[in-house]
Amino acid sequence: MQLNFRRQGQGRPVVLIHGLFGNLDNLNGLSRSLSEHFEIIAVDVRNHGLSPRSERMDYEEMAGDILALADRLELERPALVGHSMGGKIAMMTAGLAPERIRALAVADIAPVAYHQARHDAVFRGLLAVTEAGCRSRKEADEVLGRYVESAGVRQFLLKSFVPESEQPWRFNVPVLFAHYQAIMGWPGLPLPYQGPTLFIKGAESDYLLPEHQPRVLQQFPQARARVIQGAGHWLHAEKPQAFNRLVLDFLTEAG
Repeated sequence: MQLNFRRQGQGRPVVLIHGLFGNLDNLNGLSRSLSEHFEIIAVDVRNHGLSPRSERMDYEEMAGDILALADRLELERPALVGHSMGGKIAMMTAGLAPERIRALAVADIAPVAYHQARHDAVFRGLLAVTEAGCRSRKEADEVLGRYVESAGVRQFLLKSFVPESEQPWRFNVPVLFAHYQAIMGWPGLPLPYQGPTLFIKGAESDYLLPEHQPRVLQQFPQARARVIQGAGHWLHAEKPQAFNRLVLDFLTEAG
């Protein structure tokens, strides 16, 4: 599968991978910051943004998409930076092809299966917007607001709203819903990834917790962790300067 991507900057390659319901614009702030030092390739993962749609959403397949893009662009040992689901895609890519990935930065996600259904209200809202046939972002926000209380989350989701379209969302809602358990799950790595690895946690988030440390070190023996105070799961948007600096320093040190 040929992923949609945006490329900017010069230097050693870094691939940026967004999370669930997102697109390549989500990490724009990081992309601008890093592009002064590296070549940045921001991607739309499958079933998101302008990338192709597919009936499959398992992490091995999505990691294969990243490796195929690296082949197509002739990237020499890129570093990977991923947020949330994108962090899991990055981790799986490094685990499947460790010799091809020079470093790995993972934002607020652990290499574990999450059993709590965290997005039920979001899916209900997305489906309600589709069924209502909303013709404007204002209408869509009104419908979505019946299910999703947070204005920030609604604003994030509505960035992918396409009014007056047969497919009003730029992400594939039916497939994401059907594969949600796999997206929240984690199959584990075939072998530990021994390369430089940084996990960045939002202090107020419950996605990356102390009890995950044994699983992290088992799969990523060289991992270190940094915590951004005052940030939740959307740490790259809530504390962009601190987040960008941590990633830049890590990638610079990794070479």
